Amino acid sequence: MSLGSSVRLYLLCLLCVLNDQGISITVAAAKTNSQVHIVYLGERQHGNAKLIMDSHHDLLATIVGSKSLASKLMVYSYRHGFSGFAAKLTETQAQKCAELPDVVRVIPNTLHKSVQTSRSWDFLGLSPHSPSSNIIHSSNMGDGVIIGVLDTGVWPESKSFNEEGLGPVPSHWKGVCKSGEKFNARLHCNRKIIGARWFNEGILAEYGQPLNTSKRTEFMSPRDAHGHGTHTASTAAGSFVTNVSYKGLGHGTIRGGAPNARLAIYKVCWNVLGGVCSAADILKAFDEAIHDGVDVLSLSIGGSIPLFSDVDDRDGIATGSFHAVARGITVVCAAANDGPLAQTVQNTSPWIITVAASTMDRAFPTSITLGNNETFLGQAIFTGQEIGFTSLIYPESEGLDPTATGVCESLSLDKTMVYGKVVLCFTSLGRRIDVITASDAVKQAGGVGLVIVSRAYLLRSGI
Repeated sequence: MSLGSSVRLYLLCLLCVLNDQGISITVAAAKTNSQVHIVYLGERQHGNAKLIMDSHHDLLATIVGSKSLASKLMVYSYRHGFSGFAAKLTETQAQKCAELPDVVRVIPNTLHKSVQTSRSWDFLGLSPHSPSSNIIHSSNMGDGVIIGVLDTGVWPESKSFNEEGLGPVPSHWKGVCKSGEKFNARLHCNRKIIGARWFNEGILAEYGQPLNTSKRTEFMSPRDAHGHGTHTASTAAGSFVTNVSYKGLGHGTIRGGAPNARLAIYKVCWNVLGGVCSAADILKAFDEAIHDGVDVLSLSIGGSIPLFSDVDDRDGIATGSFHAVARGITVVCAAANDGPLAQTVQNTSPWIITVAASTMDRAFPTSITLGNNETFLGQAIFTGQEIGFTSLIYPESEGLDPTATGVCESLSLDKTMVYGKVVLCFTSLGRRIDVITASDAVKQAGGVGLVIVSRAYLLRSGI
């Protein structure tokens, strides 16, 4: 069998699910004993932000006993787009807050998990080379529009964020670009990235550990240590970058959907536990973004599965986006990749534009040749050095179910049997996480390749 040495050689009908608002968004289970609670007071009653903040401290003081203690326990005051605050409360204190007449609801802080093409926009019919009637031309490619991105931050040196050809910053922008660790506002903000800040009080109160350690890099600034935020920001509004490829594959010009739009970065997700975002931080970013003057908000962050209801009262994204949309700001969220069942769709609030994951009209066909010279065509991305023919093995069980150990989702491998060989496994789901799990198992066992066969494909093909 002629294959390369990479264990991540995914062949035969491997489903690749892409989402132009981000790839693979999942959520950690909500904490029922959350230390931080969000006290939601609904629409703000007037425009004086200082008086609103003072009223939040006064309300909290009635619960905890003093204004000095209230100041210590206050995490955020939401005073621009809506009224409310996040504070460190016991369950008893949270219940007392919920019973006050001015309180709409008290929401336990939840931890969301945010993790993860030069063809996506052309595939959607939004090519700059299309006729002038195309929406991308009529909108002047997003010129004058400010897109706020709530995610893991941004890597400002990326060529996708160059300001070439852009005019002055839109006059309705009232936000700021803040310096921090490895992020200099004077150097890293320009006419493309016009705003950048970060929010981490909520995650710090919940996580209780440093976000930056010797084993895990993080920056106390808008700089992206994870990569997901840079991906989503460039997908939404990245500038034109020519002569781009992935290791020589998929060569072309990349750009965002609105390459002339400006970006306001709100870092709310942090590089811990695979990428975690606190609801308290997300709501603060909503609150500030509404004040800053963004036109569109993009969130590749979702709710928990299973969902509690169509519009969950405990969902900070639904609450924050409601107030944004009420002020004329379009909010776009990812539907997530927990499908394919309909009930797994996330961010279903009717005021949110929810973007589903999709495939694309591009393939990377790769052939595999067996020792009997029979060849099969699959798909893979591999640019390494070929190693020639090697053995192909299928990890068959000796129990009642002979296929039990050959399931990609739960490979059980004998290192002596697998070392130096290519492993064949079957999957019914084709989920990205199952592919990663299988490839990691083969790599740890010393295998040199992995062939994944989709049972659904075999049924459709009559094999």
